This record gives sequence, C-alpha cells and structure tokens, in this order.
Amino acid sequence: MSASQDVLKPRFAQHIDIHCPDDRAYWAGHFGVSGDELRSAVKLVGSRVSTVAAHLGRQAA
Repeated sequence: MSASQDVLKPRFAQHIDIHCPDDRAYWAGHFGVSGDELRSAVKLVGSRVSTVAAHLGRQAA
C-alpha cells in the first residue's frame, strides 16, 4: 500500500479542516506542500479548497 493510500479521504470535499490531522495530511499531500505551508495558505485565503489551490498554484480536487 502506498503512502497516499494510507491517508484517509477528507471529511469535506470543498473545505479544508486545518484542525483535523487527517484532513491536513490529505490536502498537504494532494497539493504537494508541507502541513505548515497548507496552514499558512488557509490562514491567508480561507479554507475553501478551490481558493487554497489557486493560492498555491495547484489544481483543486
């Protein structure tokens, strides 16, 4: 089983729950950033996946 399969799917498809370790790990892996980078992005632009993706220059789910 690969590392990406070990991470649970996020609880919400459109928002990142930055306080949930599983969600944080999933979205950090999805966007290819560290947990700290993801936390900073959410702090700057909010928790909507599409907004965070645009801020990071990545594709949304």
